Amino acid sequence: MKKILLVEDDPNLGMLLQDYLQLKGKFEVVLCTDGEEGIKAFAKQNFDLCILDVMMPKKDGFTLGKEIRKTNQQVPIIFATAKAMMEDKASAYDLGGDDYITKPFRIEELLLRINALLKRASAKESTTNEPVQTNFEIGQYTFDYTTQLIHFNGQQQKLSTKEAELLQLLCLKKNTVLTREEALLSIWHDDNYFNGRSMDVFLSKLRKYLKEDPKVEILNVHGKGYKLLVN
Repeated sequence: MKKILLVEDDPNLGMLLQDYLQLKGKFEVVLCTDGEEGIKAFAKQNFDLCILDVMMPKKDGFTLGKEIRKTNQQVPIIFATAKAMMEDKASAYDLGGDDYITKPFRIEELLLRINALLKRASAKESTTNEPVQTNFEIGQYTFDYTTQLIHFNGQQQKLSTKEAELLQLLCLKKNTVLTREEALLSIWHDDNYFNGRSMDVFLSKLRKYLKEDPKVEILNVHGKGYKLLVN
């Protein structure tokens, strides 16, 4: 039985979600009512997925998600919030979130998203026969996907999970086109408009990180996608 950490400060909604996911999804659901309680539960138990409300007392969902990612880079995280601002969605993905759902939402939709993320996580674990390259030279830079670090002239830049995943895809396709659809489906698992806008934010950040080497560029290929060009 898969175990889910649900952190929701609204007791009525929290209990409703817990009951539904246990009954319909056949999950074990641990319910916490604030971020501090949530991080304590995460430290003591192993979870297959986390659902974090963003607006909470004591410790908000984004802060909680950031703390979870410090110790676990793999567990899928869904952020839930009443705020639908683009910058909030960008923040959610920047902190390593795998999905973002806006309240009010249908519980059936949440269950579908949970099952999709768990399926992808399981598939990712099973595709370890062919190791994927994790260390790259990008002009004068070196990039370690495992540690999510870019090194340049004795300095290092820590990347977020989504930044690291995007740069890895670009490196694997170096000097060739990475289609926009391929990047969105591979990292965000959905090529909708909002995810596309989030990806644009991360591309801007990656360009900033790599700007010191004039021989390295991330180009927009009109109507297709992007190209990591290293001369």
